[in-house]
Amino acid sequence: MSIRDAYTSWSETYDLDRNLTRDLDRKVTRETLADLRWGFILELGCGTGKNTSLLADIGEHVLAFDFSEGMIDRAKSKLRSDNVTFTVADITREWLCENQSVDLIVCNLVLEHIRELSFIFSESSRVLRDGGKFFVCELHPFRQYLGTKAIFERGQRTSEIEAFVHHVSDFIGSAQDNGMTLERMREWWHEEDGEKPPRLVSFMFEKRARASGPLFSSSPMKPGS
Repeated sequence: MSIRDAYTSWSETYDLDRNLTRDLDRKVTRETLADLRWGFILELGCGTGKNTSLLADIGEHVLAFDFSEGMIDRAKSKLRSDNVTFTVADITREWLCENQSVDLIVCNLVLEHIRELSFIFSESSRVLRDGGKFFVCELHPFRQYLGTKAIFERGQRTSEIEAFVHHVSDFIGSAQDNGMTLERMREWWHEEDGEKPPRLVSFMFEKRARASGPLFSSSPMKPGS
């Protein structure tokens, strides 16, 4: 089963299944971002909208991408807000955003399913305004080393979703290669994890200011998209 098909199938029960990683990710995102305010926010892999409602509260406009129509449909049914636009999009292809038009990019539990990080960070650098932030929260590679992957159950069948291991240095190196600096990194445990390795790792990257650049766009979307 492809990653897209797996998440479309999972969308039917994603919000109902017991999932400590999902729940911790929501808590981490709220703890990190809830007290901040932004203009344009781009959410990569919004899923069923578990973090989109928070982003709608702290941003003037939210553009939420996901490549699973099933996930997008669930998100739309849960959140009806004039400042949120949901779009089916493959983030491994050029994003439908103008250069330097986005203030904050948020990406949660997505990059483990992306083989190469370089394009994601390149596009992030392209669309972020100078001084813009890129927040990433992912399954900790320590967990991946032990074989942990995203899985879901349908009846008596358990499906494992394809994933790729990215080391902490891969995230930091990809950011640096694309004009970003690491502002903060944190490791996170769920309260039920005990003495296990950290479940999640989060990064806040900042795009370095350039001497000059194109004028900011009034909208994060490309014309005609």
